[in-house]
Amino acid sequence: MIEPVYSWARPFSKGLAMVEIKGKYGFVDKKGNVVIEPVYDGAWDFSEGLAIVVIDGKHGFIDKKGNVVIEPVYDWAEPFKEGLAAVKINGKYGFIDKNGNVVIEPVYDVVGPFTKGLAPVKINGKWGFVDKKGNMVIEPVYDGAGGFSEELAPVKLNDKWGYIDKEGNVVIEAVYEDAWNFSEGLAAVKINGKWGFIDKKGNMVIEAIYDWVEPFIEELAAVKLNDKWGYIDKKGNVVIEPVYNWVEPFKEGIAIVIINGKLGYIDKEGTQYWED
Repeated sequence: MIEPVYSWARPFSKGLAMVEIKGKYGFVDKKGNVVIEPVYDGAWDFSEGLAIVVIDGKHGFIDKKGNVVIEPVYDWAEPFKEGLAAVKINGKYGFIDKNGNVVIEPVYDVVGPFTKGLAPVKINGKWGFVDKKGNMVIEPVYDGAGGFSEELAPVKLNDKWGYIDKEGNVVIEAVYEDAWNFSEGLAAVKINGKWGFIDKKGNMVIEAIYDWVEPFIEELAAVKLNDKWGYIDKKGNVVIEPVYNWVEPFKEGIAIVIINGKLGYIDKEGTQYWED
């Protein structure tokens, strides 16, 4: 479909794909037409209509026609989420809107993206959450925090992870060595060095026996056991045996896997599709 002439290329996002040629980055459409000339020192995927580009070490944003919408004046930038983007200037992070207006002043040491109207922020060594006006909705008392997903966010307190709701109430006690966001009703948690899954009431639905796991996507989760990867369902049943050296999450019923140095595809029944 598109000839292999690029040094690097990203997956298509919103109809365009980032490509690298001769050390510069631009974008092509699905017919291979160069829509945005490769003139940038760096570029990211489009998100909410804008893409990050880098010029002389500074980050800004362009639209899908290649127009510079927000000048590259930031030391770092993250993609737009829920209408706001995190930017770094003078060593601190804040948020801007799509017109480049500073909505939340850059006063934070680290920030995460907005999800469900709240963003995790770190200040003076502690994490809390701000709303889109910059109000501190959940006070910075945590040692770590992730974004909200399915109404809950993982937070770290006294070296353990648990979950809070958007009012800051503790919903699942902080008893885990590590914890990830909820996906399709379940969240991966680590106990005694092993990974399993809990539901939103904190019940251990899938025992913590795995060396590593990935979130549930399309009803299946990739799991690692004895240095091999396979897939389980939400009841913990092994659907595809752990025989692979590496796997990707399922997308539209198909997943990329690697076994014995060969890369191919499998479906949800485990049927393999390989090139010669």
